[in-house]
Amino acid sequence: MQVDAVLVLLCVWLAGAAGKVAQSRGHKLETYKQSRMRRETRMDGGGGHKSGGPIYKRSPDMTKSPMTKSEQLLRIDDHDFTMRPAFGGPPIPVGVDVQVESLDTISEVDMDFTMTLYLRHYWKDERLSFPSTNNQSMTFDSRLVKKIWVPDMFFVHSKRSFIHDTTTDNVMLRVYPDGNVLYSLRVTVTAMCNMDLSRFPLDTQTCSLEIESYAYTDDDLMLYWKKGNESLNTDDRISLSQFLIQKFHTTTKLAFYSSTGWYNRLYIHFTLRRHIFFFLLQTYFPATLMVMLSWVSFWIDRRAVPARVPLGITTVLTMSTIITGVNASMPRVSYIKAVDIYLWVSFVFVFLSVIEYAAVNYLSTVQERKERKLRERLPCTCGIGNPDEMMIDPQITGYGSMDMNTTGNYGMPENGGRQERMMAQVALNDPQIASQVKPSRGYVNIWIDTHAIDKYSRVVFPGAYILFNIIYWSIYS
Repeated sequence: MQVDAVLVLLCVWLAGAAGKVAQSRGHKLETYKQSRMRRETRMDGGGGHKSGGPIYKRSPDMTKSPMTKSEQLLRIDDHDFTMRPAFGGPPIPVGVDVQVESLDTISEVDMDFTMTLYLRHYWKDERLSFPSTNNQSMTFDSRLVKKIWVPDMFFVHSKRSFIHDTTTDNVMLRVYPDGNVLYSLRVTVTAMCNMDLSRFPLDTQTCSLEIESYAYTDDDLMLYWKKGNESLNTDDRISLSQFLIQKFHTTTKLAFYSSTGWYNRLYIHFTLRRHIFFFLLQTYFPATLMVMLSWVSFWIDRRAVPARVPLGITTVLTMSTIITGVNASMPRVSYIKAVDIYLWVSFVFVFLSVIEYAAVNYLSTVQERKERKLRERLPCTCGIGNPDEMMIDPQITGYGSMDMNTTGNYGMPENGGRQERMMAQVALNDPQIASQVKPSRGYVNIWIDTHAIDKYSRVVFPGAYILFNIIYWSIYS
C-alpha cells in the first residue's frame, strides 16, 4: 500500500512540472509575436496602435498624384466647368474659322456631299487664366478637353461625321495666360445638299454646311465668324471630277426652334458648276448619232422592207437603252430634267422615222390598188398617138425628163407597172378618154407620189432636229 501511494504522488508531481514548462514557452512565443507586430505597425504607420511610442509615415509619391502640374496651374479643381464662362451674365462670344482640307464627293442620288475640314473655336474663359512672365501659351491634346468647358458645336442636317483619330485624336487645345482659348479639331462630315436637277447636266448647284450650338441659345452663346469671309480658307488643290468649284462664302443667321428658342447658325456656302464634256461623250453624242442613223432609211428603196424596218427598230431600242442608263444613275425626281428633254425629243425623231416608213408603205399599197382598179375601167389606149412622147411631156404628166430619170423604179412594179401607171395618167389627161371614164374623185385623183414623202423627209427631219438643237442649247447653255 505504501508503494502505491508513493507512485501516485510521483505522477502528480511530474504532471505539475510539465504544465509549468508549457506555460512558460507559450508566454515567450506570445511576447515574440507582439513585438513583431509592434515593429510592423511602426513601419506601416498604423494609427490603431495605442502605445505611446513614435509612429512613422511614408512620404507621398508626387509622380502618382491625380493632378498634373498644368492642371494645378490652371486650377481645374477650383471651378465648375460644367457651366459656361460668365454664367448668368451676357452671352459668351465664340468666334469660328474653318480651313477646308478637301471636298471629297458629291452624290446626286443621295443628294449629299462629304467634306473634311479644320474647325477652330475662339473664346475667353477667365477661369483658365494663369500667371506667366513671358506671355507664352500652353498647348494640350484631347485629354484636357474633357475636363474643361468647350462649345457644343454640331453640324445641322449632317448624316455622318467623325473626328479623325490617327494616330491620336486630332484635337488641339491652346490656352493663353489671359484666359483666351483656341480649340481646333479635324472633322469629316457628310451633310445634306438639296439639289435642283431641272437643268441637269447643265446645272449649277449651291450646297451649304451649317454649324450651330446644340444646347446654348443666343442668350448664352453668341456664335460668329471671327474674320468674316476671311474666316473661311480653302486648299488651292481641291478639285472634283464632275464639278468646277466656283466660289466659297460665309453667312450668319438665326434659327428658331419652337420648343427651345433662337440659336446662332453659321453657314458655309460653296457653288459648283458641272462639267459637261463627260455627258456630251456619254449621252448627247450617242443620242444625236442614233437620230442621224434613222435618217438613212429615207435613202433606202421603200420596197426594201428587210433593210428599213430593222434599221428603224434598232435605233429605237438603242435610244431606249440610253434613256434607261441615264435614269439609272439619277434620283427619282418628280420633274423633268434637261437631259430628259433632249433624249425624249431624240427618241420621238427616231420613232417618227419608223412611222414615216409605215406611212409610205401603206400609201404605196393604196396607190397600187387604185391603179389596178383604174386600169380595169379605162378604155383601150391604142388610139393615143405617140404615147412615149406624151409620157415625157411635162404639160401632160407633170414630170420632166429629169424627174423620170432620177426617180428610177421607186415604187414601180418590175413588169411594166411604171409604163402602165404613166399611161393611166396620160389617159386621164386626154379629154377624149377622160370623158369616157365615170367621174370619180377616188379614181381621178389617184396619183400620190409616195417617193416624194421620202424626199421631203430628207429635208424636214434634219431641219427640224437642227432647229431643236439651236433652241435647246440657247436655253440651257
